[in-house]
Amino acid sequence: MKPFPCATAVALLFAVTACTTVPPAKPAAPAPKRPVRHSYWIGDGDTGAPSIRIVLSEQRAYFYKGGKLVGESVISSGKKGFDTPPGNYKVIQKDKDHVSNIYGDYVDAQGNIVKKNVDVTKDPLPPGATFQGAKMPFFMRFTGGYGMHAGYLPGYAASHGCVRMPETMAEHFFDAADTDTPVTVEP
Repeated sequence: MKPFPCATAVALLFAVTACTTVPPAKPAAPAPKRPVRHSYWIGDGDTGAPSIRIVLSEQRAYFYKGGKLVGESVISSGKKGFDTPPGNYKVIQKDKDHVSNIYGDYVDAQGNIVKKNVDVTKDPLPPGATFQGAKMPFFMRFTGGYGMHAGYLPGYAASHGCVRMPETMAEHFFDAADTDTPVTVEP
C-alpha cells in the first residue's frame, strides 16, 4: 500500500469537512420591548365608560374609555413613608384649582417664602408668617387625602402620597373622568 501524497491527503480532508453540515445559527432573541417613556393622549374622539389604572412599579397611569387605552402618563407617586395605597377606588372629588391644606410654604406679609415645603402638622408656624398651600391643579381625589393632580415629576416616587402628572396629562384625565370613575392602583 502506497502512502497518499500530502496534497491528496489535504484535498481529501477539505472535501470531507466541506460536506459536513453546520446547523443554522439560532435566530437572535428579539430585543425586549422598552416601555414607552413619554405621555400621550388620543382619547378626544372616543366614547365609553372611563377608567383609570395606576401602576406604581412602572410610575405610570393609564386612561381607558370603554376598555380602550386612550392615554398614558408618567407619574410620581408617594415616596417611602408616604406610599400611595394600592386598591380599587373611584374618583370622589374633582377640583380644578385645588390647594393643599397640609403641604406648602410659610410666607411673610409680602409673600416671600420664610420656610419651604412644610407640613403644617409637623412644622411650627414662624411668628408673622402665614401658610400658603401647595397648588394641585386638576385634582381628582380617589380616597382619603390621596388624589391625582399636576405636579413636579423627578422621575421617581417623590410625593406625599398623591399621584403627580404632567399638567397637560392631568388636564386630559380631569376632563375625561367623572366622579365615580373607577381608579385602580396597583403595586
